[in-house]
Amino acid sequence: MTGKLGLDPALVARARELARRAGQPVVDLARSHTTVSVERAVLRLAGVTGADPDGIPWVNRLVDAVVADVGLGHGVAAPVFDALAREGIADVTLLAQKAAAGSVRFAQPSGKAATAARRASRKAVAAGIRSIDRRRAERDRLVKRFGDPARRPWIYLIVATGDIYEDIPQAQAAARAGADVIAVIRSTGQSLLDYVPEGATREGFAGTYATQENFRLMRAALDETSKELGRYVRLTNYASGLCMPEMATLAGLERLDMMLNDSMYGILFRDINPIRTFVDQRFSRQVHARAGIIINTGEDNYLTTADAVDEAHTVTVSQLLNEFFAHEAGLADWQLGLGHAFEINPDVPESFRLELAHALLARELFPDAPLKWMPPTKHMTGDVFRGNLLDGFFNLVGTMTGQGILLVGMMTEAVVTPWLSDRDIALQNVRYVLGAAGGLHEDFVPAPGGFIQARAHRVLGELENLLERIGDQSLLTAIAEGTFGIMKRPADRGKGLDGVARHEADYYNPATEILEQPHE
Repeated sequence: MTGKLGLDPALVARARELARRAGQPVVDLARSHTTVSVERAVLRLAGVTGADPDGIPWVNRLVDAVVADVGLGHGVAAPVFDALAREGIADVTLLAQKAAAGSVRFAQPSGKAATAARRASRKAVAAGIRSIDRRRAERDRLVKRFGDPARRPWIYLIVATGDIYEDIPQAQAAARAGADVIAVIRSTGQSLLDYVPEGATREGFAGTYATQENFRLMRAALDETSKELGRYVRLTNYASGLCMPEMATLAGLERLDMMLNDSMYGILFRDINPIRTFVDQRFSRQVHARAGIIINTGEDNYLTTADAVDEAHTVTVSQLLNEFFAHEAGLADWQLGLGHAFEINPDVPESFRLELAHALLARELFPDAPLKWMPPTKHMTGDVFRGNLLDGFFNLVGTMTGQGILLVGMMTEAVVTPWLSDRDIALQNVRYVLGAAGGLHEDFVPAPGGFIQARAHRVLGELENLLERIGDQSLLTAIAEGTFGIMKRPADRGKGLDGVARHEADYYNPATEILEQPHE
């Protein structure tokens, strides 16, 4: 028996092996398929930029033209760079513009032409990946210069008005008030756009559009604030939805520090095709690994649709699967902001003790991961005094169980989009709890054989049974049957399926080839 919960190491190892067994067929599927977004990410690394007068990115136009001529299953790198050579064009964005006008045709090269096209595409993509490497090294230098927060957990605060030029001063104010991580929540519905909008945006719906320019503007502003405060302020956005690989690539190029990147969120809550999601997720995580970006997973969302007590084991199963997928893609433990949440109905007897059990179980199963602890949302009623109290209890659980990333809860949850004053009060709550009880996790030890230990052991037993069932029937079947978040999502349905293709025998992706090689 180990840790504060007295977990059986053999049972924990068994759970991880079952997660590997359940996840490996999905990895095999991802390794044998590609998507339009993966291919667009490859071309973004190769240097395609900009958009047409209608706002559709040139990279979309280029991939669509290649697919129309030769299909998706070969990959786009060889046909594109073969066309560059044939047309005598040096600029891949110019090629995209000509392709959109219908003046360039594509073919799958063979022989010496294929060898030359592959070599040229790898050289161009390698230059893009070197840019990501430089941004990662830049982060390391700035963290060393400005310093990290003196304590954990990091305080994570959401800012998003729809207007990036309004977001910037609000984000800077939040950092000055104590936030360590600023998350610019994405405009509602952007995950269902099969393209990434271009430029700075001033309109959004319950959020701000995620674009490369918006990333650049916010990162530059927070660098100024980091210098002012003497601590590095981290920036978060989203690598999810139909453009997950492209979002990850743009985040690496603009030095974002964290990205929301869950293996099943888009499937369950946006009805994106499961195969599309798993293929995109693997590539995006390979980019995150190279860029030194911390991922935040979305298990907390399951508890907004499913009961937080009855379905607690499904959260831990998803965490184990996310861990397996992340490791396979090259992410290290320090990059795994695995999600979980304080979502038990407050009217349930002993709800606080149950929350402690669930949070401590996550902490002990993933001791080297930062973990992202999410505040109550489902049972916030609009009573701001009750809400502030619940958030205080949430903050207390976070410090008692040593969470790594603490998302700030808002007393106005379910009432309005928070005002600046709401965020200030919420930050006061967090600062008080962390200041008064910041080291409590060192002293907090549940009673041996008591309520908290017993609850954690029960969840561990239930998750083992579920993982055995998933391994017997396949993860895709389990998702189709509504195992996670009670959402039923069949593998042959959902948005984006038409953008998936199985690899042909001559499939080539220079980005994957580079990212899968050992890198110091």
